[in-house]
Order: sequence, then structure tokens, then C-alpha cells
Amino acid sequence: MNERNRTLHDLGQSIWVDNITRSMLDDGTLSRYVEDFSVTGLTSNPTIFDKAIAGGTDYDAQIGELAEAGHDPEQIFFELAMADLRRAADLFGETHLRTDRVDGFVSLEVSPLLADDAAATIEQAVDLHARAERENLFIKIPGTEAGLTAIEEVIFRGVPVNVTLLFSREQYLAAADAYMKGVERRIEAGLNPAVESVASLFVSRWDAAVIEDVPGELRAKLGVAVGRRAYAAYRELIASDRSQRLANQGARTQRLLMASTGTKDPEASDLLYVENLAAPNTVNTMPENTLHAFADHGVAHVIPADGGEAEQVLAAYGEAGFDVDALAARLQSEGKDSFADSWHSLIDSITRQTAAA
Repeated sequence: MNERNRTLHDLGQSIWVDNITRSMLDDGTLSRYVEDFSVTGLTSNPTIFDKAIAGGTDYDAQIGELAEAGHDPEQIFFELAMADLRRAADLFGETHLRTDRVDGFVSLEVSPLLADDAAATIEQAVDLHARAERENLFIKIPGTEAGLTAIEEVIFRGVPVNVTLLFSREQYLAAADAYMKGVERRIEAGLNPAVESVASLFVSRWDAAVIEDVPGELRAKLGVAVGRRAYAAYRELIASDRSQRLANQGARTQRLLMASTGTKDPEASDLLYVENLAAPNTVNTMPENTLHAFADHGVAHVIPADGGEAEQVLAAYGEAGFDVDALAARLQSEGKDSFADSWHSLIDSITRQTAAA
């Protein structure tokens, strides 16, 4: 057991890996991450699956079988993804039970093409979770305007949700409100309120977005400041009367998840978003190379409950001419478009392999 990762785990931050491939399952890599690196869950997205499917032959046989059975490329993708994620969910099953269903989750994303269609998102989210037949499977729904409507309804229907594409404190709080509304509706309806959720805040894209224009003294500080500001809001929210009332009735805390934590700035620390965003009752989902880097030389610095110097850093960015609120909206919009592009690339890859099969 790696002591650096164990220390991060023991302070209360779940370590998830931001990747899944069939080869990771077949060759025991994911099992070793559980044993050696304290990994207790994983996340996936269309880009991850596109690289896995297009980059080798692991999926060719199943693609051929599904195509012969008459499935279209989107149906084929979900069957491929669920086959992998069921295996991963089973691997994390013991963790899921041991933590009373708080941890041990894997994530499957709805089609990014539905980001502005609440009704279609709801239908697909409920269908995918039922078909997967694993209670420790999160359905990823973006925190867009339509996504927030879908999140409330999907939580009300009892489906665990990983809210994705969040970039700011305000976007996080909107996602948390949607989650709590769904839970409150369950309570009113006499249903079990214990439906799990995480809210995924993307951090590295902040610094990548301003890297060409930021003054040297502010370089590689924006993502950490945004993450720490969101954490302060998270701490305030879970201590609020509203959250406490829900907890008293058996509801769960929607945990804050630090996402996109691989460093994109070549001049910054490779562990910038892991070392500086450690906090209890949260999650950090890391690319594989970041996971290995932390195991090699990582040191966690726990976020102060009030976010530390986050507000001062963000004020300095404002004084330097950066509109953080406008940038948050832009990053979410660009992220939505990027996910859609990845989806099209994924479907094209499957279409080509179907034709070849």
C-alpha cells in the first residue's frame, strides 16, 4: 500500500482514477490501483472510451457481434461501456458496501448531445442505470440549465448522479440545489431520501484558459483558487439548516469532486490540483499519470474550511482584468461543445469499426 496515497485517503478524500479500458480490467491494472494506490472508484467520459476503442482491438469482437445483431453505433457504445463499467463496479463492490454506499462508484455519461434537452436526458439516465443493474453506478449529467432540471427529476426517481461540467462556486451551488430539491421531493413522497451524488468541479481548464494572458505572478493559481472557493461554499452548505434537516431525515451529502486534475501548464507542478485541493469528505478523480505521480512524490495540503486565500487570489485576477464569472460561463459552454465533439468522434470510430467488421 503506497503511503502517500494512503495518507490522502485517510484524511477523508476518496481517490478515483479518471480512466477505464478493457485492458485495465483484463490485465489487473485496476485491481492493483485498488490494492496499491487506495483507489476507491473511477470516472469515465466519451473521450476516454474513444481512445480505448480506437486505440486497440479489445472491443472489436463485441462491436462485430452487436453490429450483426442490428445495434446502431450509439447503442453499441453503451453496451461496450456498460460491459466494462459493470466489471469495474463489481471490483469496487466491497468498498461500496463497507462505506455504506458512500464510495466505490463508477460513472457513465449520458449522450452529450442531450445537454440542452432535459426530457431526453431524464429518459436516458433512468434507462441506462436500470440496464446497468449496478447500484454503485453514477449517471453523469452536465450542470447546464437543462441538466439541472434533469438532475432534480433523476434524483427524485432514485438514480445516483455525478453532476459534470461544473466550473465555479455558483454552478456548483446550482447543482447542489437541484440535488436537494430532488431529495426533498422524495421525502415529501414518502420515499427513501438516501440517493447518492457527487458534484464534479473542473479545475485545470481555468489555468489553461488564461495561460497566454496571465501575469507571471498569477500563473497557475486560478484553478486552485476556484476549487478552494467552491470547497468553502460546500462546507457552508453542508452545515446549513437545509442540509441538516435533510440529513436528519436520512439524506446523504452530495460530495464535492475535484475533476480535471491533471496539470496542463508545462511550467506548473504535475500535482498542482491534487496537493492543493485535498479535503475531507470530497473526491479527487485523477488521470493515471497524476495518480502515479502522487504515489511517487505527492504531499497533500488540506484546504482550510474557509478556502484560505482563495478570495484574495480571485480578487487579484479581477484586478488584472479577468472576469471570472464570464469565464466560468464560457468554460461550461466550451466544455459542452468539447464533449459533443468527443461524442461524434467516438461514434465515428465505432461506425468505422462496424464497417470493417
